[in-house]
Amino acid sequence: MTLGGRLKRLFGARYATVGPERAAALVAAGGVLLDVREPAEWRAGHAPRARHIPLGQLADRIGELPADRPVVTVCRSGARSRQAAALLARERGQVHNLAGGMRAWAEAGFALQAKGGRPGRLS
Repeated sequence: MTLGGRLKRLFGARYATVGPERAAALVAAGGVLLDVREPAEWRAGHAPRARHIPLGQLADRIGELPADRPVVTVCRSGARSRQAAALLARERGQVHNLAGGMRAWAEAGFALQAKGGRPGRLS
């Protein structure tokens, strides 16, 4: 491991904070939108094409995420996803947190879907 890599691990990695438009662009370009909310929140409504790993399971399931693509973390308002972004940034390169969470996503006019592709809602 390089000195830069060791220092990054030692002092904590940084992640970028992005708005809904930038998050959508990252996902459209092949990034992963990682929803870290609880299962009931996910079922009520989530972004199309998002991956769901609740924050409490993320440390054990981090290997399920591609290491070579940007990851954008999201929760309801941005607090849990900041924790997820900090955790991921210690292990991976391009990590972003969606400021304002799914609330900001929905307010920007981006779709929410529920099980079976039905229109979703925030719970």
